[in-house]
Amino acid sequence: MPKRKELNVFSLAFLDIMSCGFGAVILIFIIINHSTESTSSEINAQLLAEIKKIEENIEDETENLILIKNTVEDTEDEIVTTAQLIQQIIDAINELEAQIVAALGASSDDSIEALKAEINRLEDEAALLESSIADDEDGGKNLRTFVGQGDRQYLTGLKVGGENILILLDSSASMLDKTIVNIVRTRNLSDEDKKRAEKWQRAVRTIEWVTANLPRDTNFQLYTFNTEIQAAIPEKENQWLETKNREQVDQVIDYVKSVIPGGGTSLHHAFASARNLKPQPDNIFLIVDGLPTQGFDEPRGTVISSQERNELFVSSISQIPIDSPVNIILFPMEGDPLAAASYWRLAQITGGSFLAPSEDWP
Repeated sequence: MPKRKELNVFSLAFLDIMSCGFGAVILIFIIINHSTESTSSEINAQLLAEIKKIEENIEDETENLILIKNTVEDTEDEIVTTAQLIQQIIDAINELEAQIVAALGASSDDSIEALKAEINRLEDEAALLESSIADDEDGGKNLRTFVGQGDRQYLTGLKVGGENILILLDSSASMLDKTIVNIVRTRNLSDEDKKRAEKWQRAVRTIEWVTANLPRDTNFQLYTFNTEIQAAIPEKENQWLETKNREQVDQVIDYVKSVIPGGGTSLHHAFASARNLKPQPDNIFLIVDGLPTQGFDEPRGTVISSQERNELFVSSISQIPIDSPVNIILFPMEGDPLAAASYWRLAQITGGSFLAPSEDWP
């Protein structure tokens, strides 16, 4: 019987298989480990970049914080300095007030009122002195003092001259405003509101300007007219007043300031009044804002056209005394386009002047 061959489990083939398997395991481990190291390196690089960026932001914000702190400190210093200056000013004001009170022996309010009263008194005295001096001077000086706004002087072309000067002032309702709507509104207000109307106050200032520029040692008269004629001093109607009579001049101005505009306009009455003065005027001043709305008689209707008003105007010219120049001061109003041309022509015919002044005159 042949001898059985012994079985060896650790034969060469088995060892080869085991070696191959172990090698495969090692190879897998090496591959995995290398991949892990690469991924870790990439992650670390990203983290480092983010950390660096955060550090840079922290540095920038730190610098900004330092700037803000410095700005706050500077602002606080300025606030402290301003507060000190304010306090110094307040102290100075208090000290001055105390000095004023001590000097005048009264409260600051009383001191101010006392100063104002003293200034007014001195101004009144100065005005009286100027008037007294002016009475003794020859020509070149105003009859009265007229103070307007500012220091403006206007070239008007008006010749305020003559020996007998007649002033005619339109006191109709149209003198309340330059627009028809506002005329109607103002006409329904109280008498005091009517007298305070801007356009009428302008007319009053114009009368003050004319009377202030009247020559000395001449005669004058003032009439207001609407549908009727009214002398400034009723008892002196159809008589000449004297410019050197200061009381009469003041009476005329006071009368004009008391007039309440109303009614229509009749130039016939106004021009006819000039004929009743003896001697007749050698210079007429007409302050008006439009063409007439009636003649000697009342109109039949309540509405009048522009053409009819012009016809009334032409008719009224026949009442003007011969050789009496008419100087027109026109305050234009809406709805009366023929007025300016008509009055300008009247001034040309009679040898007078025509003025349509700006709204801030006189």
